[in-house]
Amino acid sequence: MILRCQNFDYTLEKITEQKSPYNHLEAMSANELLENINKEDQSVALVLKNAIPQFVPLIEEIVAKMNEGGRLFYIGSGTSGRLGIVDASECPPTFGVPHGLVVGIIAGGDSAIRKAVEFAEDDTNQAWKDLQAHQISHKDVVVGISASGTTPYVLHGLSSCNQHHITTASITCNPDSPIEKEAQYPIVLVTGPEFVSGSTRMKAGTAQKLALNMISTAVMVRLGRVLDNQMVDMQLTNEKLNERAVKMIREKFPVTRVEAMEKLLTLGSVRKVLQYYEAKNSE
Repeated sequence: MILRCQNFDYTLEKITEQKSPYNHLEAMSANELLENINKEDQSVALVLKNAIPQFVPLIEEIVAKMNEGGRLFYIGSGTSGRLGIVDASECPPTFGVPHGLVVGIIAGGDSAIRKAVEFAEDDTNQAWKDLQAHQISHKDVVVGISASGTTPYVLHGLSSCNQHHITTASITCNPDSPIEKEAQYPIVLVTGPEFVSGSTRMKAGTAQKLALNMISTAVMVRLGRVLDNQMVDMQLTNEKLNERAVKMIREKFPVTRVEAMEKLLTLGSVRKVLQYYEAKNSE
């Protein structure tokens, strides 16, 4: 196909749109369907493993920008946009970072999280407007997520960021796409044709989710938001997390459950409780 968007004109064969290697899905039993879907899913992890060298410089750039007061933005449409929002929304409770440090933006606005907004992904101006609403600056990093690598909303959002000297990255699933060419830090995950032809919510979506897990987790670890392998800055928003926090404290120090819970309620985080007991033991 030929994509023409303002100054962009690239010839691109979309592997994600190629015909499924499986025929007559309607004739398969439930077990056959699941076995074949799982067979395809197993290939995704290897795609991510082979792409690790593409992630490293982006992780380092995001960490550097955040240490200077910058933020991480995800922009996307449809499944890609929703995945970005999920990853961004999980950072505060998991790592105790403020809301707004990692931001997910979807074409069509919040209503598109639950229901598709027609032609929202084709708007070539809206992504930049959405980013401007967050006072985007050169301190920030913007990651465009698009399985096809051609989504106009994402493509022109990254282009506008580049024009304003804002660091850009991308996660795509077709090689040599316009979005890959536009991003300063492109990550390309070639997951191949889908089990259901063109249904990129499947392997491509899984690859994007894994990629976002890798990016946000690696960044937060590098920023010191994890101690050893524990989420010591997690927000204590329910009983399950309170019990997890108490267990983490009692694994480090010989205190009762009641004592650990009292300190959690007083100090507000596992990290602060651990620091308290460490200081007390060193006296």
